[in-house]
Amino acid sequence: MTEETSAQGYLPDQRNKNVLVYVNGDLVPRNEASVSVFDSAFVLGDGVWEGLRLVQGRIPQLDAHLDRLFEGAGSIALDIGRSRDELKGAIQDTLKANDMDDGVHIRLMVSRGLKSTPNQDPRFVIGTATLVIVAEFKTPRPDAKKKGLSLLTSTFRTSGPDVFDMRLNSHSRLNFIQALIQAINAGADEALMLDTRGFVASCNSTNFFIIRGREIWTSTGLFSFKGLTQSAVIDAWRGAGEVALETDFTLAQCYAASEAFVTGTLGGVTPVTKIDGRIIGTGQPGPITEAVSAAYQALLAHL
Repeated sequence: MTEETSAQGYLPDQRNKNVLVYVNGDLVPRNEASVSVFDSAFVLGDGVWEGLRLVQGRIPQLDAHLDRLFEGAGSIALDIGRSRDELKGAIQDTLKANDMDDGVHIRLMVSRGLKSTPNQDPRFVIGTATLVIVAEFKTPRPDAKKKGLSLLTSTFRTSGPDVFDMRLNSHSRLNFIQALIQAINAGADEALMLDTRGFVASCNSTNFFIIRGREIWTSTGLFSFKGLTQSAVIDAWRGAGEVALETDFTLAQCYAASEAFVTGTLGGVTPVTKIDGRIIGTGQPGPITEAVSAAYQALLAHL
């Protein structure tokens, strides 16, 4: 498996070599962008983030992304130290400095800030939160949509809110990385993860859907992250007069699905054609997935 068929894969773009990165109010060349080894994010992954897209001069679901960012920060008592308008301004400054208006992926990252010593206790933080914005020109690789992704069901499970709340977009993603490494080593593109009860939850970096007839099914979200693209796809398909269910379902139901796909900020809707070595449907991206993607793209213009 190569990044060509990764759910996060994208085409190389020479313009990214010269992008300016926003670091605490300064715009610096990417090869000079850095934070301290004493920063909370580096020490313990203590922070929250959002991934956004710039599409024809607009950032779809920007307010929803900021809602999730502030809610996540609040849940871990992290004071971002900037208002929503200030964050929007920082994003726009970054885009303007890089002359960007389309086909851009934005990573907005906030950590608790610099620490006096590398430990777990948030009371050792010095000063304010660290804010970094990385904007890059990214076009998803067409290979993934043309061929479809191959998934492997990982032995690593997602967790409930009593262990780690998956709705928290935290820098701490080690369990997802472990699941992905397991999938890569088995020759798959991404990991499919079950919840603690054995029902399908999500993939390691994307939300997962199966198609039964014309119905699309995705997990309830009790044990998985609630993706904004996932939510938009559900709204788009229901808006087209179709059925989208958020429900529990099993691997057996996945194997018997007529089609499957994943959703994410970068790739939108990406077909899945194989799970655990089993061919899904015809083994090719299917017509319902294509229709779902078209409905999502139509809605995207209004988000």
